Amino acid sequence: MKTLGYYNGKYDSLDKMTVPMADRACSFGDGIYDSAYARNHRVYSLCEHVERTLESCRLLDITPPCSAEQLSDIINDMVSKVDANEQFVYWQVSRGCAARNHAYEEGMKSNLWIIIKECSIRDTYAEIKLISEEDTRFLHCNIKSLNLIPSVMSATRAKRAGCDECVFHRGDRVTECAHSNIHIIKDGTVVTPPADRYILDGIARRHLIAFCREMGIPVDIRPFTVDEMMNADEIFLTSAGSMGLRVREIDGKAVGGMAPCIMKRIQDRMLSDFIEKTSPELG
Repeated sequence: MKTLGYYNGKYDSLDKMTVPMADRACSFGDGIYDSAYARNHRVYSLCEHVERTLESCRLLDITPPCSAEQLSDIINDMVSKVDANEQFVYWQVSRGCAARNHAYEEGMKSNLWIIIKECSIRDTYAEIKLISEEDTRFLHCNIKSLNLIPSVMSATRAKRAGCDECVFHRGDRVTECAHSNIHIIKDGTVVTPPADRYILDGIARRHLIAFCREMGIPVDIRPFTVDEMMNADEIFLTSAGSMGLRVREIDGKAVGGMAPCIMKRIQDRMLSDFIEKTSPELG
């Protein structure tokens, strides 16, 4: 199959899948999501993504549709059925179906959506351009909620400006990007914002911290300012589909480019982990 969709046990190609209009995801965006990439029909860091799915459900008082093991089994089975060697794997859990009412009933039966299509991760060594905007999102950015309209609008403005991403800041504090975590390198140290309500604790961000410590690269987990970002030795992004994209321009101003050796060590390590753990020879 070229694509594959799933809704509460029903499977078909994406162009044939439908969902009920009463699903609260349609009227309220009442749900959570997660995504990962697969190569050689192996999903990278699936366990970590599934664990985050259940944590997001807990934070929004959504009853999970199944156990972590069952969700992993469903996803792995679907990945095996899609022809493409490289795939984007997306899933979401909505609170359930009911007549439209802001207040939800206790213990609703949640709905599970899964979408799989051919897609590759970004070129790790590509250099990208950003725009910046004030972060006007709500204060639950730590939850991977379906409520993404600010990110949708900002990502579109970035695209119209000929850029790849939009970096957010609350006042002078840099938070994250529309769909990526952002980090800087200064004086040999990687600085990454703390995992609080202002950012999503990305799985790739967690890997970055672990890999830097493994390689002896100092990591400082703290907020940093717009001025610190603009004057950093390097600025880079991580997400499920990007293993350390170096930023070369923000709002039309050249940035970074002063710690290429550290930057490449990080990129090489993150990419090699993805390749190793999605190898067809992996037992």
